Parts: sequence; C-alpha cells; structure tokens
Amino acid sequence: MNRIRVVAAGCGRMSTNFLKAALETNEVEIVGLVDPDLVRAEERRAELSLPDAAVGPDLAAMLLQLRPDAVFDIVVPSVRHHVATTALDHGCHILTEKPMADTLENARDLIRAARAAGRIHAVIQNRRYHPGVRRIARFLRQGGIGEVTGLYCDFFLGPHFGGFREEMRHVLLLDMAIHTFDVARLFSGGAPETVWCREWNPGNSWYAHGAAAIAVFEMTGGVVFNYRGSWAAEGLRTSWESAWRITGTRGTLLWDGEDDMRAEVVRTVGAPPGLFSSFDSVPVPPLDPHDRVGGHRGVIEDFVQAIRTGRPPETAGAENIKSLAMVSGAIDSAETGQLVHLTEME
Repeated sequence: MNRIRVVAAGCGRMSTNFLKAALETNEVEIVGLVDPDLVRAEERRAELSLPDAAVGPDLAAMLLQLRPDAVFDIVVPSVRHHVATTALDHGCHILTEKPMADTLENARDLIRAARAAGRIHAVIQNRRYHPGVRRIARFLRQGGIGEVTGLYCDFFLGPHFGGFREEMRHVLLLDMAIHTFDVARLFSGGAPETVWCREWNPGNSWYAHGAAAIAVFEMTGGVVFNYRGSWAAEGLRTSWESAWRITGTRGTLLWDGEDDMRAEVVRTVGAPPGLFSSFDSVPVPPLDPHDRVGGHRGVIEDFVQAIRTGRPPETAGAENIKSLAMVSGAIDSAETGQLVHLTEME
C-alpha cells in the first residue's frame, strides 16, 4: 500500500521526535518541510536524512506545489488555527500537536472546517499511548476495582525548557496539564462537567506565569478528579506521566507513572469483621496484543489507519475538544475564582 505523503509545518525542536516517530511507521513519506526559518528547516531535513524533501517558508505554496495527503502541524499554538485551516482548505488531512487550538472557539472552528472538508483532523495526545496508561484503562473498564469513584493525580517536575514556554501565560495548564486531563478522561470513562482551579507562580519559578495549579473536576457519574501540579518543583520529581491514586467501589489502584503499579480489592470471602476491611492484592494484567501503544508513533499509526479506512481516530479533534475544554475551564476558574460548568463550553 502506498505511503501517506505528508508536509510538516514547523521545524523547531519539538518536530524531531514527531517526525522520527512518523518515519518509523514506514507508512509516511515526508515530502516537504515548512518553516519561516529556512535554516531550521534545512537542519531538520539533514537530521532526518530527507534529501528529496522540499523546503520552504510558505505552507499554502508548498501544498499547491506538492499536493500531499496530509499535514503535520508542529507549530506554536498561536498559529495552529491558520496552519490547520490552510491544510484543510487544500484538501489535506491534519494531525496537530496539542493543544488542538489556542482557544475553544478556534477549536470549534477547526472541527467545523474538518467536517466541511471531509478530512481527518486529529491531535497528538501521545500519553494516551503509554503502556501503563493502556493497561490501567483496560483494567478499570473491566471492573478491576469496581466502579471508579475518584482520581487523584500529582505532577511535580522542574524542566528548564527555555524558549516560548517560559514566556507563556498559564504554562502548566495550557502546555502540559492537557496530557494529564486527557488521561483522566480515559481513566474515568466519562466526560468533564465542572471545574474549580487555583493557579499561581511559585517564588522560585523561572516561568513568566502560572507554573503551578490545583484543580478539582467533577466528571459524569459523580467521579471526582483532583489534580495537583507544578513545573517549578525542584527535587523528588514525579514521572512525566504523573503519580496516580484511583479509587473504586471495591478497591484502589496506585501507579507512580513508571514501573510501580499496584491494586488492592476488598476481600469478600472469609474476611473477619473489624475497623478496616481486609484486602487482597490483585495484578493489573499485562498489555493486550490489541492495545495501541508507542506514544507519538501510536497516534500516527491511528491517524494513518483513519485516512485509509475513514474511521475516526481515538484522538479526533471532535472528541479531543473535551480535553481542551478542561484546560480552558480550569483557566477560566483560576482567573475568576468561580466554579466553571464545562458542559457549557464545548
């Protein structure tokens, strides 16, 4: 089967892992690289050994010239709407970095544009495709700890990125927490309904704004998701996947975001009465052959399959807007100090 011909828009540092993952699938051909900084585009072409790929500063012109099947959007959020609509206007499918847009209204517009164009519009939510996330999601769906009642998540790291992130407003919520919020939707099996959020910039922060936050979401079914995070937390850091405690009607699951994954359920046979219940440890099953993993690669493989079959990918924009609504609602709550109803935002 012919490979999907792709033009990549945006050749900054974030593009390297994205494009390497695409090439590893062996289902994608990178035919063009677009960036206002041509030196950067040339560097990426050399780094990825793409001697035949066109290089240029103008996306529309390159799409007219090459007529690819799809565009990979790896630009900063402020120009994402322009890049995505340009791709859709030229009949291309679009796979975009997160967040899918810089505002909810722009996200809604992209969903409308993709529907009108009859093209796939999907988002790189690569942390859904982590093996641990997949194992837990399936375990919860199968009732491993009963019905989920609560999600408690800690995210504490101190990365010194440099560049645009250190100048962003709401940097933790907008640039990173969307990954965690998206995974919480997957774990809960429901949709977000309300959020209350407190955001601040710690005294040691090297970010301009909003490097720490606490948020409490209510999901459908009465599930509560409690998020605590900081991007200016030096020492004793968590995993990038966060540290999780998930409670259910029959027990609890703990995951450190890396290798330590444990679950206990209430012992129902032969348990003596007492102040506390007795518990049995239960294993979280290993990956199933049908579990899609691989981070960026997993998302890209789903995107390619969606193009070939017409079936919406797991991270389709029309579905992923719920994760963006969680971010937007948390920001609104932090700015107003009020509880925000997310069902009114999508």
